[in-house]
Amino acid sequence: MAGTTSSVAPIARRLEDKVAIITGAANGIGEATARLFAKHGAKVVILDIEDERGLLVCKEIESIPNQTASYIHCDATNEAEVSDAVDRVVNDYGRLDIMYSNVGITGQHELRILDINYKNLKHVFETNVFSAFFAAKHASRVMIPNKRGAILFASSCNTEVHGAVPHTYCATKHAILGLTKNLATELGQHGIRVNAVAPFGVATRFLTSGYGGVTVEKAEEMVCHMANLKGVVLKAEDVAEAALYLVSDESKYVSGVNLLVDGGYSITNTTFGMYLKELYPY
Repeated sequence: MAGTTSSVAPIARRLEDKVAIITGAANGIGEATARLFAKHGAKVVILDIEDERGLLVCKEIESIPNQTASYIHCDATNEAEVSDAVDRVVNDYGRLDIMYSNVGITGQHELRILDINYKNLKHVFETNVFSAFFAAKHASRVMIPNKRGAILFASSCNTEVHGAVPHTYCATKHAILGLTKNLATELGQHGIRVNAVAPFGVATRFLTSGYGGVTVEKAEEMVCHMANLKGVVLKAEDVAEAALYLVSDESKYVSGVNLLVDGGYSITNTTFGMYLKELYPY
């Protein structure tokens, strides 16, 4: 009609004015999540040890109008550094609404129990589990008095399916799941929600290095071949969307959940399926 104009409604900023810490956010899923949280109005603080990359991500986020990000060098396995980082964030912004403990490694590819060595075992547990405890502990001391907050952990679909990853890595992700549920029970009494996001394989540097340094394209090809849901490739941004839901007010009554982003992989019997395809190709 004459005299009318059309316009596109702006995207709702689901984390407007919230303050979010993300550990291990200089790359991969953490980086994608930092960018998405900032897009939705959060004041994002990246904790990482890769200073150059972390600062670059923050610079790129801040180059976009109405998006805020900052970087703090922090070894997530060092409790004192995590504590200091949380204090700095609270001092700068006056609050902490979201803690996403995202840092993690696979470690050495030890698929046999006889191959496990203590040095690797200790390193993987410190990186994956100790860092989660420290992040949750120091976020909680800020959130408990305020009676609000959301804590999120990086889990894995390997909490539901087994045999394809090193025992050490699998054990750490089960530890994260146990921590998620126990903390949700404790911290729910203070209005704090605790959840985990559990993805299938995403072709980040984390995954490609685990496959011997293959290219992203090759890693995606391998993952898609193993996947249950065909015709779509799981990206870091998809996991970030799940994380956004779990820390936003849209999930205000969701706690203690291990949200699987795996295209139904964990509900299948992959061994049985492969055997059937050998017998009856289709």
